[in-house]
Amino acid sequence: MSSPSSKSEATSASPVEGCIEVKIRGLMMDPVTNMPIVVLKDIRSDAVVPIWVGIFEANAIALEIEKTTTPRPMTHDLMIQLIRSTDAVLRRVIISELKDDTFYAVLWMERAGEWISMDARPSDALALAMRMDCPIFVADQVARAARLTNAGAENFSPEELRRWLENLNDEDLGRYKM
Repeated sequence: MSSPSSKSEATSASPVEGCIEVKIRGLMMDPVTNMPIVVLKDIRSDAVVPIWVGIFEANAIALEIEKTTTPRPMTHDLMIQLIRSTDAVLRRVIISELKDDTFYAVLWMERAGEWISMDARPSDALALAMRMDCPIFVADQVARAARLTNAGAENFSPEELRRWLENLNDEDLGRYKM
């Protein structure tokens, strides 16, 4: 994984070209691997992008999905305070790459009219996006690859896994909720 980076670009640059906008559809457990999956749904279609995350990362996302408050600030709350203390605004999160079954993400922030990008784990990026109410995007090539890969679900063919994820309903998501 690459180290955190920071770069500035002109505000007119569009960091969402070649991306689809998604919403977090739900959080569930993979019935084969017992690993948490964040299910991202394309806002313009029924397509879904599953992202397998760790237990602790899933818990941070679940806390925000359920709007659960904690007695002390969580790591993502601290990250929000740090972003705001620099007068930056998180404008979008992009799930930018899928390499060797590992997803990569970029936080796109704006400060004083300049874009700043920062490498992040997708689970952290999603948790921040939820807390800061900013849009989430998935690079087209990642969406295509994620829809086709079994990403650890060895007992499903890619097509079976895709159909299973696309046919999830609210009751299914509740059954597997963390």
